[in-house]
Amino acid sequence: MAPQLETIDRVGVVGAGTMGSGIAQVAATAGYDVVMRDIEQEYVDNGFETIADSLDRLVAREQLTDTEAADVRDRITGTTVLDDLADCDIVVEAALEDLEVKRDVFADLDAICRDDAVLATNTSTLSITSIASATERPDAVVGLHFMNPVPIMEGVEIVVGEKTTDEVTDLAHAFAEELGKTTWEADDKPGFVTNRILMPWINEGIRAYDEGVASKEDIDTGMELGTNVPMGPLTLADHIGLDVCLHASETLYEELGDRYKPAYLLKRKVEAGDLGKKTGVGFYEYE
Repeated sequence: MAPQLETIDRVGVVGAGTMGSGIAQVAATAGYDVVMRDIEQEYVDNGFETIADSLDRLVAREQLTDTEAADVRDRITGTTVLDDLADCDIVVEAALEDLEVKRDVFADLDAICRDDAVLATNTSTLSITSIASATERPDAVVGLHFMNPVPIMEGVEIVVGEKTTDEVTDLAHAFAEELGKTTWEADDKPGFVTNRILMPWINEGIRAYDEGVASKEDIDTGMELGTNVPMGPLTLADHIGLDVCLHASETLYEELGDRYKPAYLLKRKVEAGDLGKKTGVGFYEYE
């Protein structure tokens, strides 16, 4: 039986990258004790650097005080030992977006976590049911799809697997709301709500640019001003990471067919190592 929200005191996060460190930060900001685990100490250290930079920006904007930021840092413990998550009430996995990697992580978590712990995955495209099948508790596995950057983006997508119970689904909604997020719910279908709709939009923007419909600036400006979105498709792809966009598109293409086929220029950019903002070059150049 999964714990009720009031019994959640300790949150585990698997992965200290962009998403994992962001999840750890918002959980600690909400008052939870957090254990953030990655496979190498270097990755854990990088995660703490990302959190420190994010907190410094929030302090500079007067959204947190120095004392509050220090308290957030103090609530997060870093580790490379998966067993350190054994006493967590809920564990959110934010590891590599690879089904076999996630299944291995969940099999290990299933073996070490308490029987009443909830196991959540931050996957953006992969099947919750397939991930849950690596455990003996598929009823306690749920999708908690945070948006990037986690401390800033308001939404969290709750994804319900084939065997996820109503109690665990309700807990996922309540937990995300405790983190200051607004939730929506999706069935365990490829891409869920966000990426099922977003990836074709991004790919069509890339195709339009590649085919000379307009300059990249005009494509982005046209979509921003014409549809009231905060970023056009090319700018958004750069911020997400072109490799991430390609992987999500390939997964959806495999599951849903030709309408999700990745744009040729997207594949070429990734092959060239131009992955967007994180590498300094994508469709645009960055500092």
